[in-house]
Amino acid sequence: MTTESRETEKHNRKFELRRGRPTDVKSRKPPQARQPGDKTQPPATSLWRASLREPGRGRRRRRRQRVERGLLPGQRPLPGPRPPAEAAWARTPGAGARLALPPSRPARRGSRTSRARSPRHLYLGAPGRARDAADRTAGKRNTQRGDVWGRRHQASGRRALWICHCAVLNRQRLAQLARPTFIYCSPELSPSLEPRAPPPGAQRVLRPRSPPQPRGPMAGLPALLAPLLALAQAGVAGGAGSVRLAGGLTLGGLFPVHARGAAGRACGPLKKEQGVHRLEAMLYALDRVNADPALLPGVRLGARLLDTCSRDTYALEQALSFVQALIRGRGDGDEAAVRCPGGAPPLRAAPPERVVAVVGASASSVSIMVANVLRLFAIPQISYASTAPELSDSTRYDFFSRVVPPDSYQAQAMVDIVRALGWNYVSTLASEGNYGESGVEAFVQISREAGGVCIAQSIKIPREPKPGEFNKVIRRLMETPNARGIIIFANEDDIRRVLEAARQANLTGHFLWVGSDSWGAKISPVLNLEDVAVGAITILPKRASIDGFDQYFMTRSLENNRRNIWFAEFWEENFNCKLTSSGTQSDDSTRKCTGEERIGRDSAYEQEGKVQFVIDAVYAIAHALHSMHQALCPGHTGLCPAMEPTDGRTLLQYIRAVRFNGSAGTPVMFNENGDAPGRYDIFQYQATNGSAGSGGYQAVGQWAETLRLDVEALQWSGDLREVPASQCSLPCGPGERKKMVKGVPCCWHCEACDGYRFQVDEFTCEACPGHMRPTRNHTGCRPTPVVRLSWASPWAAPPLLLAVLGIMATTTVVATFVRHNNTPIVRASGRELSYVLLTGIFLIYAITFLMVAEPGAAVCAGRRLFLGLGTTLSYSALLTKTNRIYRIFEQGKRSVTPPPFISPTSQLVITFSLTSVQVVGVMAWLGAQPPHSVIDYEEQRTVDPEQARGVLKCDMSDLSLIGCLGYSLLLMVTCTVYAIKARGVPETFNEAKPIGFTMYTTCIVWLAFVPIFFGTAQSAEKIYIQTTTLTVSLSLSASVSLGMLYVPKTYVILFHPEQNVQKRKRSLKATSTAAAPPKGEDTEAPK
Repeated sequence: MTTESRETEKHNRKFELRRGRPTDVKSRKPPQARQPGDKTQPPATSLWRASLREPGRGRRRRRRQRVERGLLPGQRPLPGPRPPAEAAWARTPGAGARLALPPSRPARRGSRTSRARSPRHLYLGAPGRARDAADRTAGKRNTQRGDVWGRRHQASGRRALWICHCAVLNRQRLAQLARPTFIYCSPELSPSLEPRAPPPGAQRVLRPRSPPQPRGPMAGLPALLAPLLALAQAGVAGGAGSVRLAGGLTLGGLFPVHARGAAGRACGPLKKEQGVHRLEAMLYALDRVNADPALLPGVRLGARLLDTCSRDTYALEQALSFVQALIRGRGDGDEAAVRCPGGAPPLRAAPPERVVAVVGASASSVSIMVANVLRLFAIPQISYASTAPELSDSTRYDFFSRVVPPDSYQAQAMVDIVRALGWNYVSTLASEGNYGESGVEAFVQISREAGGVCIAQSIKIPREPKPGEFNKVIRRLMETPNARGIIIFANEDDIRRVLEAARQANLTGHFLWVGSDSWGAKISPVLNLEDVAVGAITILPKRASIDGFDQYFMTRSLENNRRNIWFAEFWEENFNCKLTSSGTQSDDSTRKCTGEERIGRDSAYEQEGKVQFVIDAVYAIAHALHSMHQALCPGHTGLCPAMEPTDGRTLLQYIRAVRFNGSAGTPVMFNENGDAPGRYDIFQYQATNGSAGSGGYQAVGQWAETLRLDVEALQWSGDLREVPASQCSLPCGPGERKKMVKGVPCCWHCEACDGYRFQVDEFTCEACPGHMRPTRNHTGCRPTPVVRLSWASPWAAPPLLLAVLGIMATTTVVATFVRHNNTPIVRASGRELSYVLLTGIFLIYAITFLMVAEPGAAVCAGRRLFLGLGTTLSYSALLTKTNRIYRIFEQGKRSVTPPPFISPTSQLVITFSLTSVQVVGVMAWLGAQPPHSVIDYEEQRTVDPEQARGVLKCDMSDLSLIGCLGYSLLLMVTCTVYAIKARGVPETFNEAKPIGFTMYTTCIVWLAFVPIFFGTAQSAEKIYIQTTTLTVSLSLSASVSLGMLYVPKTYVILFHPEQNVQKRKRSLKATSTAAAPPKGEDTEAPK
């Protein structure tokens, strides 16, 4: 057996073991192959499942890496650089194709790497019959898992991998393999199928002949950028689109035709001015250059214009198509290596145009992203709007130029404006990104060097602001209200949303805006926000309106402007209508476009501010190409071999050397960093006709190295002519101290000595003593006034009135009962307990006077003693009565023996025993803590010192006050329970039911008292509300007892004496078996 045969057998044995099939290791014999017609399935274990069973962390890591790289089970990664996705030929399932890979360098025979470096082929075919036919031809084993078949074969030093469903998998798989040398159809793989023709519009992808590849450090650059180019082409194919103009030399263009899209979308709504106007300006400039016989004679400039969607990452994907011609390889130049079924000749792919220079982009962040790629391929770039100072760094952006001045000039102009207005305290506001952050950084640096201007705070607007972000920005700006001047380096979308947030915060006219050139003289940032924008000072690179462009643009229509693929969308947006097409229906609520609309006649039109600079950028490239053509192709019409291809580095030298009068008549030139000279116009947005709802931009000055500002022409919000203040350090008023701003030595904040603090000196505030409060201007302290519930207070009137009426009524009842002491009604009501109860009611009324009286030692002692004594005496008597009634009738149900302790003497003993508990407790309290009055300054220490008061009161807390009433409330609840139990006795027996109603009503009164008393504990009127509530509740509870139990009896005694007679005793079932009533007391009252 030869060495190669032994290696083949060894590999096959390993392969079978890894697939999970049994192998006779000792005999080294592989298992028997499946016979024809044998429909038994191979073992369920597959390469993939077998690899999952391999132990070890390294195995799992390598398995995860294989999945990430898209390798099938058993497939080894092939060496060599990965090609772009365009290298694959996306064929439809059913047509086979073979991708041959170049052989690696030879290896020693028998080495471990000999097989890995052998020639490799990748077969792409359709499942089904093609696979079976190949199986029958080669007699190979296969394994199936899901919808992907994998095959590995080795014979004569060759390996092949089968992948089916190639229309889905070939692009991903080919992108991970080595760079192909040729692609051809392989009908022998599928003899039973006829080769399919490519779908309409499809091309067989061949690599054109490559230009000289970069050497040295740049040698691997095309391979590194190939995947990015694939993504870029996928993005363009996905609907991004581009405007193409044919020409001998192609210029690239980057314009923000659409705004930034929402989450998950690259592009948002159309930007009519910044996008379409600028793009049409480049088309207009190209038309003029191509029509000028004196400029580039015999050479026509073409263009490829792309949409950046105002997003730097998306713009980078689009801009990669500019370097497509430099990245792509050009194949082997051997068309004989390309074979297609039926001998059809191969179709060459259209070669990408070579872009010699790029105009754009607009945003600085986009220009920076694109410039990093274009410089690698020596493609000059001229921006018409990017002003970030970072782009002036010629060591990093050596191929970047711009026809607008950088923000360093703009920042100097804004500093001069701030100083001319007398402002020394301003805030800065920047959009996240190179433009905003670099502009603010330049402003801060220049203001620090110049001195006299302090920065209150620098706020950055996120690139993807969250809901409410701009309201938060306004709140932060209001943290420094003296810094009314706001320096804005932001895009127009952020400017507009900042103005909206200022209006929502009701801060119209507060902020004094100073906007950069991104605001300029544009209408869109202030549309419908004129009142907030009045007084805003903006600057704009010196420009002029191009009349020729106005005539060109206003004559554009759907018929004569088909080259602009976004013009139809602009048409719908501009005229607020909808275009209809076959198979689509327009919204019924939207007017249909007729095509007869005209710009400027049926819609408002104003030339966008950067149109001039777009035209100047195109002419700068045209003049540079013209000079280059004259130098390299003297006397030659059209392009000569010296300019095919055009060298970017040489073209850059000619661009930096151009000097001509631009479209506005101003000179166009570049310094050594590619920057244009700084010349600015200064505008102010002013209200027209005195109405803030309408306004316009008025020129108020210029800046060209020095500032010329007409201060008298300035007009501010509210039609003011005097310049508002935005000063860093206003003098602090009385009661304010200076708080220095950290890191800003020229600024301080005036902090009020609020609360109970007063100003000690210009930098210090201290708190007043506890018994004092600050003066009105917080420059000193004064005594806190003391209050109490006086007799003349309106809070004392209701409880005193109730108390007086209650005492009078109680006295009347007592006098009536004493005078008619032996009448049947008085005797039936229980004379002894009635007098005790009336005494308690009298004490309850009398406590009101002690609660209103000025606190002192005697008054405080009386409050402790009598506050709970009256209620305890009353409820003890009622409890004794209800308990006696309940025991009599309960005992009568069981025996004829009378219950104990039902005599009047016993009732009095019980009543006074219950009352003694209250008296003993109060006496102990008086002995342990002698009563005295205090002044509480904390009880009414309100937030406003002017409302602070000291309260003169007894040394009784709220809990101790409730403790005085706690025992009586317990007696009340117990009495209520007995009243409920005795509710079934005859209603004529000893007032059982009136007592029940009395207790129910009393419970309701006290339930209402508790939440009112404790709910006002934090009130400033606590001393008044709590005292009034307590005394009124006590008087109401006493009035309920007096009114329910004794007023009806007194009425009968005084006005119906005929009813106050003895009736015959009626035998009751409940009393027939009970003991006789006590002596001198009737069981039944007269009627």
